[in-house]
Amino acid sequence: MNRTFRRAGTALAMIGAAGLVLAGCASADPLEEGGDSAAPSSGGGDGTTLVVGSQDYYSNEIIAELYAQALEAGGYTIERDLRIGQREIYLPEIESGAIDLFPEYTGPLLQVWADEPAERLSDEVYDALVEAAPEGITILDQAPATDQDSYVVTREFSEEYGVTSIADLADVDVPLTMGANSEAESRPNGPQGLADTYGVEVGFTPIEDGGGPLTIRALQDGDVQLAIVYTGDPSIAKNDLVVLEDPEGLFLASNVVPVASDKVDEEAQAIVNEVSAALTSEELLALNGRSVDEQAPAADIAADWLEEQGLLG
Repeated sequence: MNRTFRRAGTALAMIGAAGLVLAGCASADPLEEGGDSAAPSSGGGDGTTLVVGSQDYYSNEIIAELYAQALEAGGYTIERDLRIGQREIYLPEIESGAIDLFPEYTGPLLQVWADEPAERLSDEVYDALVEAAPEGITILDQAPATDQDSYVVTREFSEEYGVTSIADLADVDVPLTMGANSEAESRPNGPQGLADTYGVEVGFTPIEDGGGPLTIRALQDGDVQLAIVYTGDPSIAKNDLVVLEDPEGLFLASNVVPVASDKVDEEAQAIVNEVSAALTSEELLALNGRSVDEQAPAADIAADWLEEQGLLG
């Protein structure tokens, strides 16, 4: 099965700016990047190769490397299929068993597998996700770390219009445009979700860099007034952006959570769960900061952190 060829049509349709934005955060070849990151021990594994995947998002790639390297240290053979793309591209591969382990986020994934879930809080969302997972997929322990979508605005916009909450957008008397990856236009937290939950009508501009520098520049230039940016992104503080409060719970709790196939045995699950238990929001921000500020490769960031945490055996 050649996943690269199968994804080629989708990848070519995306704006090339995403590659420029993320180039400094990882090497050009993720497989080469993590190939010798951790020497296998004589521990677990029965010779079966586990495929570890990630989104085309630097933070998600780092987490995938945490899983991959910890498993390699435990004696498992790992194949990396990193920087795949957005959920619409990689989720069918998880569901088919082509990918064995993937770092996901509880709330957004629950919205895919459950019809209009009512759960909003972390533990409730996690329990619902476990129940909603398709046959053949196991939801491992969620991490304390969250990295969830949020609406952000510039400090100048927030102060000029008195906007600190999503609900405050209803009182803004100028046209509003949201900027985000093109997939967000049809997702529950896109323009329609904003209208349904808060009664706020906005236009939409696709910006294909996952809330990265192009999105931040569009905010600062006034091309968009609000954007979807992950709360774990160091650029929020660096650029003095304001994360809008969400009193109605438009954005579900979104803890980092590993999604595993049946090929991930109990020993491998225990290794990954140990990684998750150590991954707090503060730790994730520090990992992300190294990627953004130092432009360090994901494999190096992961190896250093695992060593510091004593998770390489």
